[in-house]
Amino acid sequence: MTAVLNVFFLALVGLTSFALADVSNYVKSPSLFGISRGGGLFGGNKKEEGATATATTLSTFPAMSQEEVEEWLAHIPVYAVTDSNGSGVVLKPDADSNVFYFFMNPMMANQTLTTLKSANEDLDLRVSAFSLGKIWFRVLKNGDAAEVKLKKPGADDSEGESATSDVEYRLVPDTRDLLGARMLLTMDPKDNEAMQNGEVTEEVARQAIQKAMTEATKFNSTYNEVPVFMIQQMRMQKQPEEGSDEEAVTLLPMYFNLQNMVAIWQQFATQAAGAEGVEPNINLLDLFELVERMQEESEIDFRNVVLVPPAPAGSEAAVGEQTASTTGGGVQMPGATLGDV
Repeated sequence: MTAVLNVFFLALVGLTSFALADVSNYVKSPSLFGISRGGGLFGGNKKEEGATATATTLSTFPAMSQEEVEEWLAHIPVYAVTDSNGSGVVLKPDADSNVFYFFMNPMMANQTLTTLKSANEDLDLRVSAFSLGKIWFRVLKNGDAAEVKLKKPGADDSEGESATSDVEYRLVPDTRDLLGARMLLTMDPKDNEAMQNGEVTEEVARQAIQKAMTEATKFNSTYNEVPVFMIQQMRMQKQPEEGSDEEAVTLLPMYFNLQNMVAIWQQFATQAAGAEGVEPNINLLDLFELVERMQEESEIDFRNVVLVPPAPAGSEAAVGEQTASTTGGGVQMPGATLGDV
């Protein structure tokens, strides 16, 4: 990010609390998740199982309400630069623009903080965490209509304050996951074969990245296109509380972080019955499109999908811990069986 010429503050009161999503009763369903890709990223292409649904009549489930969507997203943290009072920092790249950034990756928020501090040494700035559920409808989807008050740094309450509804709110995904999504969109069978045969030379990798950067049909924006990844065959189970007569609940996990999902699948494939040698059926969807689908009648009960927050790369244990927290504990990670989809 280039040097900031103007900085303003806006109030983000009441948006820092978190809640846990309540997930229950998974239902079998076909793929409705856009892009499907095979297992080239996993170095295996032995057999494909559980990737095709039989032709049956499926039940439909009612659309999720706004309150349900907010609760479903509530445990996902996003990060923004604020002052010590929690007022967000609005950037003005030019005289006619007001932009506020939320980041999926805290490291990217910290990089922005460093840039802002270098240009505004007298400001007391920090990175604050917000609940994605709290900001989704109130801020991200309502930004054009919501009037906010902007105030220049250092100005008194009685001066330098202006009201505007012209603030653009941007949700920024991790650049590594954005590139991963583009590569999934542009990989072809030849690319998969080269990866499976261990032929990933520096030149092959360079060409794959170049192809992803120039030929991807989606995820070409650096903001407000957030990739969500899933593997059709992978499931988790939420165990009932001790002493309860309820049965275990099967959950379908979706991931923001592609590396987290790959690591969990590799662990899953060594433990789940029948999973050895199965080629994972990777699906990819934009978060904004996913939320729109959740608010429509669907053959998928999205109330039984669990959204897994990003965890540090290479930390399967951290992913499992975050997933257990997401679903309220009692989650077996990875799942016990292949998904029947």
